[in-house]
Amino acid sequence: MPERTGIPRSRRTFLAGALASGAAATPLLSGTENAAAAVAAPPHPRPSAAPQPWSRDEVRDDARWQTCLGLARQLLLVGTKNEDLKLTYLRTLIDDGLPRTTAPKRVLVIGAGISGLVSAWLLKAAGHDVTVLEANGSRIGGRIKTFRVGPETSEQPFSDPAQYAEAGAMRIPSQHPLTLALVDKLKLKRRPFYNVDVVPGTGNPNGTPPPVTYQAFTGETWSNGSGPGEYKAPTQASNTWILANGIRARKSEYGDHPQAMNRGFGMAEALLNKTTHASMDAILGPVYDYYSRRGKDGTRTLKPFDQWVEGWAKLLYDFDGFSMGRFLTEYAGLSDGSLEAIGTIENLTSRLPLGFLHSFLDASDINPNVTYWELEGGTATLPYAVLPQVAAEVVMNRRVTEMEYYDPAHAGQAVHTDAKNRVWVRTVQETGGDHVPGSEVPGSSQEYTADVAIVTIPFSALRHVKVSPLMSYKKRRSVIELHYDAATKVLLEFNRRWWEFTEEDWKRELDAVQPGLYDKYQSQPGGVPAVHATGGGSITDVANRFVYHPSHQIGDSKGGVVLASYSWADDAVRWDSLDDDERYPYALRGMQELYGTRIEAFYTGRGKTQSWVRNRYAMGEAAVLTPNQLVQIHPAICTPEGPLHFAGEHTSLKHAWIEGALESAVRAALEVNGA
Repeated sequence: MPERTGIPRSRRTFLAGALASGAAATPLLSGTENAAAAVAAPPHPRPSAAPQPWSRDEVRDDARWQTCLGLARQLLLVGTKNEDLKLTYLRTLIDDGLPRTTAPKRVLVIGAGISGLVSAWLLKAAGHDVTVLEANGSRIGGRIKTFRVGPETSEQPFSDPAQYAEAGAMRIPSQHPLTLALVDKLKLKRRPFYNVDVVPGTGNPNGTPPPVTYQAFTGETWSNGSGPGEYKAPTQASNTWILANGIRARKSEYGDHPQAMNRGFGMAEALLNKTTHASMDAILGPVYDYYSRRGKDGTRTLKPFDQWVEGWAKLLYDFDGFSMGRFLTEYAGLSDGSLEAIGTIENLTSRLPLGFLHSFLDASDINPNVTYWELEGGTATLPYAVLPQVAAEVVMNRRVTEMEYYDPAHAGQAVHTDAKNRVWVRTVQETGGDHVPGSEVPGSSQEYTADVAIVTIPFSALRHVKVSPLMSYKKRRSVIELHYDAATKVLLEFNRRWWEFTEEDWKRELDAVQPGLYDKYQSQPGGVPAVHATGGGSITDVANRFVYHPSHQIGDSKGGVVLASYSWADDAVRWDSLDDDERYPYALRGMQELYGTRIEAFYTGRGKTQSWVRNRYAMGEAAVLTPNQLVQIHPAICTPEGPLHFAGEHTSLKHAWIEGALESAVRAALEVNGA
């Protein structure tokens, strides 16, 4: 394989954005934070804190090592012949489809999320007889869900009929080519999502987006178009707030002068002059070294192919047992204050007990240097654009309660299945909805049989399906133990886009509501200057945690819907304990701490909220691995069990992203079509 001199735009180059931003980072931290050690320590962690040296044959667990090699290849999408599987998936999904079958199969697809719909589409186009069973009676899409008036509901979620907002997936990183290319193939309109607020009037954000281009590690290039496109990113402004420990600073101010904010956390002296993002880049330097090399100018290049794959295998071998908290304390040697600062500002606090590798892999996709896209009309336009390809085959309000499969190894246990009908499922209709209590409708049981099935529902939901014969031990263990995280959103509607206001705008708009209202608010204690932000979001240690402003005006509407609180794990569970209607006043109060009391003048009293743990069909936001789960249970997750195949974000190693769901959909469709 040729040596690569750049970072391919793929999840296999985790932290590509972080690597780029780390080019000018200060020297690597290495196990201690005092000023002398930060300069003089060797570029590796303390020996007492370092993982066991995998390279010593006498201590290396060869079985674990082989597992890690296999996981590294899966992570990097390296095929059995060292082909680039991402390239295969792009050509299959976007260009050519599956080879037309000469032996059509009856296929059941369990779940009408994006992975189920796409696998069904590919298999139907190849000539198979496909039926999709969806438990939800009101909508498709799974964890792609938009609060809107659309095919799924005529109920207007907000007072302004033009408004919509995302309950689930809301942004697509530019390094996710399958998702963006599918969006373009379906002729959906994408536009920039501003993860960091921008300066209005700069760049050309309304220009034609660039074509989706993918550089394979084999040296091949795939693209769905030519030319650079007319789009040009606007200049980042970083006007939004960080509010923690009672200290307020704009992100730009924190970037230039982080000392005051850092000191509020009690950060060590060696880190006071670094942003938490720069500190994390430095801390992670020895981890990047596993698979890339840092040049004298600070830029990184991937190691040659064999070293690159082996480097990732070493990384997985060494770090799968680490939680994020253990990594930052034992490996990086952070003090409590530094841990709190990085946890709060980099959104790691709630996931400190969870696997280090999840947050490490996610850092390439949630990064201030990444370009993001959103879909005009909402992310739910994506599954609904796929739906016409398989609409006649989708059966709604059919929750699978039992599943039986025929496998010669278990032939004696089969009751409803045999060599002719290899898969049998029992389904029921239900009352209720996403998070509305429901029950089985009496007399609604219906059975389906097929040659093969693709199970795309989360393992958290599969846990409640009776499966016989018993699947393999490792598969059952993965269904039982795979961790699904909590994630909760609280959205509030405002009739004016106050987050974009200057002080002059505030005065004009408040006095239009009531003469003298601007001065009345100004006379109150605790006033906050205008944030004056287009898109982007603020960070706080109050319960809201992360707030995101809409990136674009919707039509002629003067208002907008703010993601008033976006939280994960334990932060989300605190919201989940409240009923939906209870959340809105608390979310508004937290926003007032960030932006000032006066925002209440434009609050419409309407909001929407989504708790994915309380969703009856998802039972969690996404698979988020705990320490040791990658090596111990992930290898079995996507392995077929006789005629049962498995897809969904949890079967990929891009958890929580549409890209991972699409990778799994194409993989499963290829498996079924080629069997």
